[in-house]
Amino acid sequence: MTDLLIQNARMINEGQEISGDMRIKGERIEVIAPYLFPKYGEKVLNANGRLLLPGVIDAQVHFREPGMEYKGNLDTEPAAAVAGGVTSFLDMPNTKPPTLDNDALEDKYRRALGRSRANFGFYFGASNDNLDNIRRIDPATTPGLKIFMGASTGNMLVDDPKILEAMFAECRVPIITHCEDTPMIDANMAKAKAIYGDDIPVDLHAEIRSREACLKSTELAISLAKKHNTHLHVLHISTAEELRLFAPGPVAGKRITAETCVHFLHFARADYARLGNFIKCNPSIKEASDRAAIIRAVAEDRVDVLATDHAPHTLAEKQQPYISAPSGLPLVQDFLICALQKVRDGHFSLPHLVKKICHAPAIRFGIKERGYLREGYFADLVLVEPRSGTDVTRERVLSRCGWSPFEGEHFDARVAATFVNGRLAWNGSQLVGAPNGQRLSFAR
Repeated sequence: MTDLLIQNARMINEGQEISGDMRIKGERIEVIAPYLFPKYGEKVLNANGRLLLPGVIDAQVHFREPGMEYKGNLDTEPAAAVAGGVTSFLDMPNTKPPTLDNDALEDKYRRALGRSRANFGFYFGASNDNLDNIRRIDPATTPGLKIFMGASTGNMLVDDPKILEAMFAECRVPIITHCEDTPMIDANMAKAKAIYGDDIPVDLHAEIRSREACLKSTELAISLAKKHNTHLHVLHISTAEELRLFAPGPVAGKRITAETCVHFLHFARADYARLGNFIKCNPSIKEASDRAAIIRAVAEDRVDVLATDHAPHTLAEKQQPYISAPSGLPLVQDFLICALQKVRDGHFSLPHLVKKICHAPAIRFGIKERGYLREGYFADLVLVEPRSGTDVTRERVLSRCGWSPFEGEHFDARVAATFVNGRLAWNGSQLVGAPNGQRLSFAR
C-alpha cells in the first residue's frame, strides 16, 4: 500500500472548515496540518481546493444478500456506495433467510469479506419467536436490533405485546424500529380496494401507509423505550407529527433518537404523478408540508441521522401495477450529492450535513475510529467537487437493479474520489482496485 499525501484540501470536520493537508499512512490518517512536505516515495494528490469529507456512513441499507441477489448483492451495492462517497454501511436483517440468530449474522459477515468495497455492519433481526437469540446478542458484533413494528417480509413483523415488552426491557444493543401500524394500513388498503379494486392510484400510497399509522407506532416505540430506559433509534421519519416526539440537541447523550432519509428531503406527494411506483416506499412519501418540516428538523437537530433506506428492486417489479409493485428505492449512489443540494439551497450548512451523515451515525452506533477526519482514525474519505455537477442517467447506475428515482435530475456536486481504509476505491469515473471493505467494530 502506497502512502498518500493530500494537499490543498478544504476539510470539513467537527463543525469546522479547515484548509490544509492530510497524510495517509497505510489504512489510517497519520497527520493533518496546514502544510506538509512530501516524503520520498509518497504519492501526492493535489485537491486544488476541493472538499474533503469523512467517508459517509449510511446507517440504513438493504443490500439484499442472501436470498434476493437478483436485486442487489454484496458486490454491486457496496460498489454503488463508494461511487457515491459512502464508505461504510449498516445492512438490514430482512433477507432470505432473515438475520434472526448469530449463525445468520456471521454468515453475512463472511459473505461480505473480500467482496464489499465499503466497510460493513449487519443488524440483528427480531421476530415473535427469537427472543432467546436476542438475549444472546454480543454487543460487539452488531450495531443494533431491528424491530419491524409495522409490516415486513417473512417472519419479521413483531406484533406480540409481551414479546415487544421483553425486547425493550432486555436488549443489550440499541433497538432500531420501523414504525407503522399494520392494522391501520390493512384497513386503509381494504377501503382503497373497495373503491378501486386492483387498480389503485399510486398516489394513494400516502394515505394507505398513512401518517396516523406512522404516528401510532412511533408513539408506542417511544413509550416502551421510556418505560424500560431503552436505547431507541426510530428509522425513516416521514411525517411532521412524529417530529414533535423527539427532542432537539446533540446526538451524544440521547437515549431516543430519530433518523430520516434523503428521499423525504427531496420528493413529495405530487411526484407520484411523474414517478409512480419508482418512489413507492415504506413508510410512504407524503405531503410537501411534511418534507419542509423534516428539513427543518434536520437543521435544528431534532432529527439526528440522515440515511437512505437503499432498497433495490428490478425495473420489471417496479413496473407492475401499484398493488403488486414492491416498496423501496435505490439511493446509495446519489445520497451525498442529493444531500449536498440541500446545503446549496441554504437549508443547513455543510458542517451540519457532515454531522448528520458521518459523525452522528458513528456516535449513535458506537462505530470505532470512523466518521471523522482525525489523526489515527481509518482513512475513509470522500473528495467532492462542489460545482462540476452530476447528471443522473440510467447508464451510470451501479446498483444491480439498474435504475434510479433521480434519473433526469441534475445535482451541483460530483464525487471526485472515494478512499476506503486508505486506498482509492473510486476515481470520479470508475471503480479502482480490489474490494477492501472491513468489518466494522462497535465500542460498547
